[in-house]
Amino acid sequence: MEAQYVLGIDIGGTYTKIAIFTEKGNMCADWEIPTIPENGGSFVLSAVAQSVHDKLFEMGIPLSQVAGAGMGMPGYIDSERGTIVSSVNIGWKQYPAAWELSKLLEVPVLIDNDANLAAAGEYWQGAGKHGEDLLFLTIGTGIGCGIIIGGKVLYGTGAGIAGEAGHITVIQEGGETCKCGKNGCLETVASAPGIIRLAKREAQREGYSLLDAKKNWTTKDVFDLAEAGDRAAKTAVNKAMQYLGLAAANAAALLNPSRIVIGGGVSAAGEKLLTPLRKHFYYYALERVKQGTELQLAELGNKAGVTGAAWLALTGKGGQQ
Repeated sequence: MEAQYVLGIDIGGTYTKIAIFTEKGNMCADWEIPTIPENGGSFVLSAVAQSVHDKLFEMGIPLSQVAGAGMGMPGYIDSERGTIVSSVNIGWKQYPAAWELSKLLEVPVLIDNDANLAAAGEYWQGAGKHGEDLLFLTIGTGIGCGIIIGGKVLYGTGAGIAGEAGHITVIQEGGETCKCGKNGCLETVASAPGIIRLAKREAQREGYSLLDAKKNWTTKDVFDLAEAGDRAAKTAVNKAMQYLGLAAANAAALLNPSRIVIGGGVSAAGEKLLTPLRKHFYYYALERVKQGTELQLAELGNKAGVTGAAWLALTGKGGQQ
């Protein structure tokens, strides 16, 4: 009997998400386990494998019915060789993760960067479904990006880091220093910390803001108060979305995707984010580009990564060991 299932694995710094999918893309089960980075991450993959074997036994699915697994995680990934070049959160360097996990699971394993797989998940089963091209921006502590062109992940050449949208320069002079070492990166003004930084600066300029009543500001506070009419919050949101809209319009001019999908924690602001973003995107974008490009919110939430990992296992686009 042919294998009917694939595994999707999304390794994060705190938790690892795992899911079982049918070959048609239906999720049969999903769960998470703690990620254990101690001892150089030597327990991470064995914990994943044990958890998978336990779940398969519980569900009565024989290993012979599992065609393979896809795995994503943050960091620099050599997907062709199945190697983690560098992952700061776990402590792996030049680690043959695909080969190691394949031994433990006893099925073929493919790996890729988590942003690429989140984009693939949205493309396959989420906001990008039924399209061929997609630019996926994840906005949270940083800004990640995955690009799907013609149904394939765009990697670039050499280092294979196409999609580093967070490090597009949007401020030429006087910009904040980014963690990458450059100044004026998109991440410094449109990520969650960047938006909060802008809001604090605008509140100081205004001399008064409802934000001042809060000790620990969140992006939710900023978007909520902007909608309520607070001038400092409105200015901060407008500036952040102007920078994000500029970057998205420039990317769309180069790639001409059918959809730009916004995900990550900040996307929980929903239309409070999407409405000002659309305004600035439409201002900067070429007429023909904006006519053919939809801006949408992500649909899969924190399941995009495991969904994309399952897509990777099914399509075979990655580094297999």
